[in-house]
Amino acid sequence: MTATVPGAGAGGGAGAESALVERVQRLTAELEALPDPAARACGEQLAAAVVQLYGEGLERIFGALERALDEGGDAAAPVAVVRDELVADGVVASLLLIHGLYPVGLEERVRAALDEVRPYLASHGGDVELLAVQEGVARLRLVGSCRGCAASASTLEAVVEQALEQAAPDLLGLDVEGAAPPSPAAAGGAPAPGAPAPGALPVAGATTWVQLDGAERIERGTLVPADDGLVVANVAGTLLAYRDRCAGCGAALHDGLLLGGTLTCAACGRAYDLPRAGRCRDEDALQLDPIPLLRERGAVRVALVR
Repeated sequence: MTATVPGAGAGGGAGAESALVERVQRLTAELEALPDPAARACGEQLAAAVVQLYGEGLERIFGALERALDEGGDAAAPVAVVRDELVADGVVASLLLIHGLYPVGLEERVRAALDEVRPYLASHGGDVELLAVQEGVARLRLVGSCRGCAASASTLEAVVEQALEQAAPDLLGLDVEGAAPPSPAAAGGAPAPGAPAPGALPVAGATTWVQLDGAERIERGTLVPADDGLVVANVAGTLLAYRDRCAGCGAALHDGLLLGGTLTCAACGRAYDLPRAGRCRDEDALQLDPIPLLRERGAVRVALVR
């Protein structure tokens, strides 16, 4: 692999620019001289991928500029339009973050990400507060019935972290107050009263986000079965996903009756409050298995253990 920079010959640039060009050429030569062919190939592929990333970013930047110029109008308007388009572009945004040029602050992006997951938290009767963002670490607090509830683990490990990963990939850490402690069942004891069966919730590092095609078209007040043994309900405009299994009798729930936020099992008649994490209205020890769900950019995704 040979690096060639236009205009960087014997009479090329000077100062920092010339030093940078020389460094690239020196490192390229050192890479080509590596005795290990596997290491050399890996280094060349990495360099090519980085060049491709920056090339894609430049292409998108020029595309945004051309579209703004074509639209014309107020001179200040294209600047704002281009800025907003570049900030929303994943490739360009990643490059801006790498170089500390992203125009939206870290705390503002964290707040925006939490706003995205609040509908899911509200479906469990809770909310989340941002206490502070210090030295790149976000401190959060769960409030309401979400604090310490059975769905907290999945909410934190899947929904919140996924939203923050997309909106604030430069976040260095996450410190959460109010997370549910491990249940006795996790230590080999009996499940706590009212706790779901072990393994019902996603585990950190074991979740995969899967898109549910067509879920965004589910009408209010309806309940439909979905792939991977799920059932999705639209309660007052909020989509909620659960395992398609009654916590009492084990029957499928998609044939049940949904009235308001209450889902009644067709087999045994047990009623579950979907907006309250699927808690059984008549038996406190029973609860459906909630599945983290996110709606973003017109798509619906759920977090599943694979």
